[in-house]
Order: sequence, then C-alpha cells, then structure tokens
Amino acid sequence: ASPAGLSAYVAVSQVLGLALLGTAGAWLGRYRGGVAWHGPLQLNVHPLCMVLGMVFLQGDALLVYRVFRHEAKSSTKVLHALLHGLALVIALLGIVAVFESHRAKGIPDMYSLHSWCGMATFVLYLLQWLLGCGFFLFPGATSALRSRYKPQHVFLGIALFALSIGACLMGITEMLLFNIRDSYSHFVPEGVLANTLGVLLLAFGLVVGYVLTRDDWKRPPLPEELALSMDFKTLTEGDSPCGS
Repeated sequence: ASPAGLSAYVAVSQVLGLALLGTAGAWLGRYRGGVAWHGPLQLNVHPLCMVLGMVFLQGDALLVYRVFRHEAKSSTKVLHALLHGLALVIALLGIVAVFESHRAKGIPDMYSLHSWCGMATFVLYLLQWLLGCGFFLFPGATSALRSRYKPQHVFLGIALFALSIGACLMGITEMLLFNIRDSYSHFVPEGVLANTLGVLLLAFGLVVGYVLTRDDWKRPPLPEELALSMDFKTLTEGDSPCGS
C-alpha cells in the first residue's frame, strides 16, 4: 500500500495541474483571442505549450517514481523518460511558435529576462533528459557511474522544475505588461485571471516539491532490485551476500 497521505497529495497535484491548464486556456481564449498556429494568434501557442509541457508534464514525470511504487523499475524508467520527452516536444513547439510570431510581427528575439531564463531552462532540460537516458535507460553505463551521477540528476530535476515555473511566472507578467499595462493596476478581470494562473503554478510546484522531498515517500526497492544490488556489491567489493 502507498504511505499515508501520498495518494491525497498526488491527487491534489493533479487537480491543481488540470486547474492551471484550464485557467491558461480560459485566459488565452477569453482575453487573447484564442490559439492558432498561423496568423496573429500564433504567439498564444507559446504560453499554452510551456504551461503544459514544462510545468504540468514535467511535474508528472517527476512524480512517476512516487506513484508507480511496485511496478518494475525498468517500466517506471521508460515512463519517466517518455513523459519528459513529450514535455520537451511540446515545449519546442512553443519556442518555435514564439520565434515565428516575432519574425512575422518584426519583434526582436531574446532580449528580455524571461527569454534568457526560459531558453536556458529549456536547453538544460534537454541536456538533463539526454544524460538521463544515457546513464539510466540505455545499456553501457556501469552501476558505479550511475550511482555517482544519480544525486546530480535528482537535484537538477527538481531545480529545472522550479526554474520552469519561475520562467512561466516571468512570462505571464511580461505578457500582461505588454497588453494591459495601463489597466493592470485597476484589478481588471484579465489581470486577476492571469494572476490566478500564477498562483496555481506556484501551488502545483509546492505540492509536487513536497511529495518529491518526503524521504518516507520515496519508491522502495523491490526484492529483485535488492538482490541485484547485493550481487553487484559482491562482485565489486568482494563481500558475500551474507556479509561474512
């Protein structure tokens, strides 16, 4: 059985995730004219893809090892990698959309703090995914090398999730200042809705982060994984499985 409270927190994270997706869609649909790949609405593809890929799907990919606690680790690793890969593809579509939209409108690229932080986060996320696949998914890396890299992989995963949320918050503020600069301070409905999206992003990040940092909620090793670990220790250190 799952540890007490884990299922509830995971459920809350999914409710918050769906709420932030719905809020992003409502904001873009109600106040920004909707979403389209071609034409003046192409820019709106960017925030929707980033919220979906770099926040919601990335957060769910991080939760895989907490949710699927009793499945084979190989299957869990594949699902973890697939969700991160899907998040990367969706985020890439969002990046292409914003560059194409800027080019069509004659807007300069990569000058704002949001664009710097967002692009750096995406590039690091891509590198993290490639390294993770190389070390943990494909054969070749030794167990010792995997054990050495694992702490860095775990830290970077949580750090990049936090950076993704921060970049989204900067993007929301930037978009509001571009579009409703004069009325934003008057608590207009669009500003309130966009601020609500920002609060939901923070709440989703906090809940996911709490689940990830609870030591007693970590995925326990299965008996066969313990046996493999003991066999590896025996081969490399000369210890017997009994410790004698």
